[in-house]
Amino acid sequence: MDDDGAIRLRRVISKLARQLNTSSTGAGLTPSQASVLGLIVGHGPLSLAELGDLETLNPTMLSRVVSRLHAMDLIDRIPDPADLRSASVASTAAGRRIDQQIKARRAAAVSQCLEQLTAGQVSVLTEALPALEALAEVMRGLAPSEPAREAPADGHASAPRGG
Repeated sequence: MDDDGAIRLRRVISKLARQLNTSSTGAGLTPSQASVLGLIVGHGPLSLAELGDLETLNPTMLSRVVSRLHAMDLIDRIPDPADLRSASVASTAAGRRIDQQIKARRAAAVSQCLEQLTAGQVSVLTEALPALEALAEVMRGLAPSEPAREAPADGHASAPRGG
């Protein structure tokens, strides 16, 4: 893929992510809160270090997100008996319900949009899924040069410079 193709791919991925985050998060959660909750539901209980590695949020932002989810009774903090300074987090029943609702909204939003595409376009997207999944794994393995930041309150993530 040439540079123009890489720029187009980055732009469309960013645009899709913003649209999914703003249109289907619901439940009064920010995109980061919804993402962290989804990780805890899917992989929990997790230590905060494990959660930070999976979500790639800086420790301060992760602490804020976890505190908010805990205050909303969507997750529980489980103290580590061997180290009282450390804790793991696990989802509550309410957290699992909210996560299921968010996933259902996002799936419905994508399905509704796919219905407006041609069968050929849907087929091409389906065939591209393994390559996109592999790209996501490769990108996850790259060490970020700066800590990840929360998207601004308007729901739009800041785009990398240069395109």
